[in-house]
Amino acid sequence: MNKRILFCATIDEHFTSFHLPYLKWFKEQGWEVHVAAAGYLEIPYVDKKYHIPIERSPFKTKNIKAFKELKEIINLNDYDIIHCHTPMGGVLTRLSAKKARENGTKVVYTAHGFHFCKGAPFINWFIYYPIEKTLAYITDCLLTINEEDFTLAKNQFKAKQIVHVHGVGVDTERFAPILEFHKLVLRAEYHYENDTFLMFYAAEFNKNKNQQLLIESLPLIKKHVPKIKLVFAGDGPLIEHCKQLSKKLEVEQFVDFLGQREDIDSLLKMSDIAVASSIREGLPVNVMEAMACGLPIVAVDNRGHRELVSHNMNGWLVEKDKIQVADRIVQLALNKSMCKQYGAQSRKIILAKYSLNKVLEEKMIVYKNVMDEMEDVQWAVH
Repeated sequence: MNKRILFCATIDEHFTSFHLPYLKWFKEQGWEVHVAAAGYLEIPYVDKKYHIPIERSPFKTKNIKAFKELKEIINLNDYDIIHCHTPMGGVLTRLSAKKARENGTKVVYTAHGFHFCKGAPFINWFIYYPIEKTLAYITDCLLTINEEDFTLAKNQFKAKQIVHVHGVGVDTERFAPILEFHKLVLRAEYHYENDTFLMFYAAEFNKNKNQQLLIESLPLIKKHVPKIKLVFAGDGPLIEHCKQLSKKLEVEQFVDFLGQREDIDSLLKMSDIAVASSIREGLPVNVMEAMACGLPIVAVDNRGHRELVSHNMNGWLVEKDKIQVADRIVQLALNKSMCKQYGAQSRKIILAKYSLNKVLEEKMIVYKNVMDEMEDVQWAVH
């Protein structure tokens, strides 16, 4: 009989965005792969897909129904491994798998950035910290994706294993630098002039991603760099607010709102730099993809960006201050050799630790150790 694994998350888009290589790997090893999440996407490499009405908020009553359905699925299928992701996906799945775990199922949870962290609001610590601390006792392996979360978990949580891995991995063949000639061809296809300084940011428009900060920096930037364009990819609840803000500040001609896109690799390859204004990150894929494409980074200082951006090496970390943001962007715009040097360093950082092949190797070690029923241990993959 084939071994069987269940992947769980709040929404199914989480798997199509980040985990297809891992679903594929299990299929290639002969495993039966199941997925449970909210949504109706068709996901490759999956034998069974369950739509579960999980809500992001812990206070939504639909989560009671989701818990009951998950518990029924888990008790029915006799899984060898259950790997859960996202805060509510992790909470509901681990609670639902309690009986299965007693019968030998191994439960793995990836924390894609704890909601409680240095500088996080007190309410985040009040709600999420005790939940994660308690659920660690029924977790066979807790995966963290940055050093700050790993240190916190190692010192304060009691999961059977606590492991640091380098995110979900970046496809360094798809996301790779291109020659200057090909960059010009791409710009022609997308109708951008060759001498325009392109800044790119791919993120959902929400409070945390903080696109407003970048828009507010534009009046300062255009004083020194008249041919600029801030390119946003993504959608979300605050996109209209950001559009109105760009009009209010009279910089709408310098901003492109592209909406949800499937061509992020091409958009990155024709850009000059990547910017990231988010307040909180675990280990941001958008920044890693930009670095893999050889772009320098200007990013707001947070634990996820600190993991990736080495100050004065492949970019800069800045405060949530439009003047600091503008100063660093102008500095790169006026110094092409620095742009090139920092971009090359970005690529080296990704290849050294964060490529898909390297992270896949890390995860395979984790799965093997889980199945081998290692003794209680806390360790980091470096």
